[in-house]
Amino acid sequence: MERLTEDIRRLSQERKAVILAHVYQRDEVQAIAHYTGDSLALSRIAVDIDADVIVLCGVWFMAETAEILNPDKIVLLPERDAGCPLADMATVTALRAKKEAYPEAAVVSYVNSSAAIKAESDICCTSSNAVNIVNSLTEEQVIFVPDRNLGRYVAGKTNKQIILWPGFCPVHNYKITAENLRRVKAAHPDARVMIHPECTPEVIALADFVGSTAQMLEYTANSSANEYVVGTERGLLYELTQENPDKTFYSPSEDIICEDMKKITLAKVARALQTMRYEVQVPEDIRVKAKRALDRMLEVKE
Repeated sequence: MERLTEDIRRLSQERKAVILAHVYQRDEVQAIAHYTGDSLALSRIAVDIDADVIVLCGVWFMAETAEILNPDKIVLLPERDAGCPLADMATVTALRAKKEAYPEAAVVSYVNSSAAIKAESDICCTSSNAVNIVNSLTEEQVIFVPDRNLGRYVAGKTNKQIILWPGFCPVHNYKITAENLRRVKAAHPDARVMIHPECTPEVIALADFVGSTAQMLEYTANSSANEYVVGTERGLLYELTQENPDKTFYSPSEDIICEDMKKITLAKVARALQTMRYEVQVPEDIRVKAKRALDRMLEVKE
C-alpha cells in the first residue's frame, strides 16, 4: 500500500492531477485524496480547481458532474462500472412524461442522477441544500427526482407541493432500519443518532439530527456529545474519526456499504493516472443544459 501511495502522489504531480474522493470511499482512498467531501462539496471544489486532470473517486454521476462543470479538464473515473442504482431509477422518457403531466411544476433533480436527467431539470440539489433549493423556487409544484425519501423529507420542510419520484438508495432504504437503530441505541444509550435524509420516514423519526454527510461532520464538530450512531454509508466513519479523534462513532450495521462506492481501490487510482482511463465525457448538448441546472444550484445560498 505504501508503494501504491507513493506512485499515486508521483503520478498526480506529473499529470497535474487532483484526486477528489467522496466520503463513502474506502478509507485508504480517502486518505490519498487531495480533497474529500459530499456531492455538494466536490461540486464546488470542481468549479475552481487548478488542475489538468480530475480523478473522481466516486460513482459515475459524480464524474459526469465534474465533467459538466470542467469541460476543459480531463475527468477520470478509476472504475468505469461504479454506478448508482438510485440514479438508474430515473429515465429521460419517464421524466418527460411526468413533465407533461405537471406542466406548471419545476423539476428539481438530486445530484444523484445522470447528466441526461440533469439536462431535463430546472435546477439540481444535494441532500445538504435540497430544502433551500426547493424553497428558492417561484413555482408551487415541484417534481423531485429521483429519491422519494429525500423528496418526502423536503416535503415536510416546505409549503410547496412535492411530486415524488419512486426511486430510492438501496443502502439507505433497506440497510438502515428502525430495528438496527434501536439495537445499537440500546447498547449505547448516550449516543446521538444522526440520520441521512435518504433514509425511510420511520428511521428519520428516531433521529436526534437529520442531515447530509457534510452536515453530520459539522454537527459532530459542534456537539458536546461523545458518542454517535451514524445512519449513512459506513465510509463516513473514517472522516468522522479523523476530524473527531476524541469521539466514538457506531454504525447501525456492518452491512451498510455501497458496493459501487467500494469498487475503487488504490491500485485502480494508480492505473487511472498511468493509463488515463477511464475518461468521462458528456455530449455537449446535454452538458450545456445540465450545467445550467448545476450553476443555478450553486448560486443558491445555503
